[in-house]
Amino acid sequence: MKFCFKPIAAALTACIALTVPAHAQSTREVVQLDVLDGGRTANGTYLGALRLTLQDGWKTYWRAPGDAGIPPQFDWSGSQNVGNVSITWPAPKVFVQNGLQSIGYADQLVLPVEITPGNPAKPVRLRGDMDLGVCKDVCIPERLEFDHTLDADAARNPAIAAALAQRPYSETEARVTQARCQLTPTSDGMKIEARVTMPSAGGREIAVIEPGNPTLWASQPTTERHGDTLIATSEVINASGGPFALDRSGIRITVLGTNHAVDIQGCSAG
Repeated sequence: MKFCFKPIAAALTACIALTVPAHAQSTREVVQLDVLDGGRTANGTYLGALRLTLQDGWKTYWRAPGDAGIPPQFDWSGSQNVGNVSITWPAPKVFVQNGLQSIGYADQLVLPVEITPGNPAKPVRLRGDMDLGVCKDVCIPERLEFDHTLDADAARNPAIAAALAQRPYSETEARVTQARCQLTPTSDGMKIEARVTMPSAGGREIAVIEPGNPTLWASQPTTERHGDTLIATSEVINASGGPFALDRSGIRITVLGTNHAVDIQGCSAG
């Protein structure tokens, strides 16, 4: 199911328009999903990946898709011997279409997954589906199924290794020295002003703020830099329209720059 929460009528109209199914072309024709094997790691987990291959000109979305995207969702319930699944998102790209900004991937997405088996002595079967949007002139919401028993003896997979290398920098790697969030109530929800002290990630930096609660939606922040401090301002609203509280430790800030991206988890009062 697609939920689209927009603070202004124009953005809402655009979001609805982009999620109308295209009758002339199905998702099976524009995207393919397959599971890659990466073998077992030194600590006993399995390394794999979901690979999406898109036709030219089509794109799919990051976990925080921007103004008019469809956030991907996963159902692993059909899997066997899966204790935990950890996803590593490669740094996404920013796209602008019809004045709206979206965040995602073009051509191909290799999404690494690390699986902790429930029983290390038994095989791991990944079976489930992925709800996603693939977009060009229109956006097609679809569900793609996967069913694959992971190969414990598989060799290192270059595609998975490349995707892992494209992950955002950690706070330590990016030399983040401070991340503060000032919260101010608004008529519709809560304003967040995040101040992150770190060197530039290169070029025009764009920040994305995730509230850490799936029932909350954050507007695309305005982003500006003053010396070593990046300032991102966003408004958070509740899908139900009711009051809510924000836990600063759950707020996630991603900075997308020309040179690299930075993943910042949690911020202090500020």
